[in-house]
Amino acid sequence: MTPPSSRFGALSPSDFQIPGRSRGFLDVIRWHYLLTLLVRTGVTTRYRNSVLGWTWSYVRPAAQFIVFWLVLGVLLHQERGIPNFAVYLFSGIVIINLFSEAYKNGTTAIVGNAPLVRKVYLPRQLFAVSAVIVAFVHFLPQLALLLVVCAFLGWFTQITVLGILAILAAILLISFLALGLGLLFGAVNVRFRDAENIVELLLMLATWASPVLYHWTVLTEHLPSWAVRLYMLNPITQAVELFHYGFWYTVTDESLSDSPVIAANPVQPHLAIDTLWAFLICAVVFALGQIVFRRMEGRFAQEL
Repeated sequence: MTPPSSRFGALSPSDFQIPGRSRGFLDVIRWHYLLTLLVRTGVTTRYRNSVLGWTWSYVRPAAQFIVFWLVLGVLLHQERGIPNFAVYLFSGIVIINLFSEAYKNGTTAIVGNAPLVRKVYLPRQLFAVSAVIVAFVHFLPQLALLLVVCAFLGWFTQITVLGILAILAAILLISFLALGLGLLFGAVNVRFRDAENIVELLLMLATWASPVLYHWTVLTEHLPSWAVRLYMLNPITQAVELFHYGFWYTVTDESLSDSPVIAANPVQPHLAIDTLWAFLICAVVFALGQIVFRRMEGRFAQEL
């Protein structure tokens, strides 16, 4: 029988893994089974002990839509300036809700799972990724409701390949941005809980800082061209405009002649090129979030 000392002496230090050392998103892929458990837990516990349950996924966007439609569409007469204003408004609200939930959940992901972080080692990025996936799952009922509304307006007979690609690009773009920001603010939130309040303020402004409640051509009347250009490069603006292109523009193309200003520019110029720029910006945000997260994650257990 080989003595224990001989067996251990044959091992190289490279055969051991240093506890707590993370390989970033490579570990997320490696620990995919744990990611599945986190997503399942997040989805099943969201409406636990709730009478309405998943109905709340429809109630919130419906309430937002009714309030904004009554105030902006009816009282402020936005409905007269934007054809099919209801579809325009609701499609923007749906994609903004995806960003809001994913970003907010990503920011609180580490703090919300403090017992796990303190007691066992697991890749911390799993919490941010699962937060985005859970937000996407709760986004699907809202998307289904939007599809039903558009179906009555002939969406399925008018949709094009470009429209489908625009919708998919918007979802990917907004999820990518929310993940990067969630990593960044989630790491900072462990040490400075003010991050949650900052995120609340940013999300409050997100709806007004993107063309959800108004058409983007309004900005050309009040802002210089360079400011409008910066506004267009905002990834959230791009995601909203891509959703508008996929849903609102598809069912409204024949009615645009009723509004000459919007008919001249129904969707923003250079939408495809600006979308590529938006993805590049998201990649920079993601890289920054990953760098900050990796540098701070070693002290998560102590800080919590």
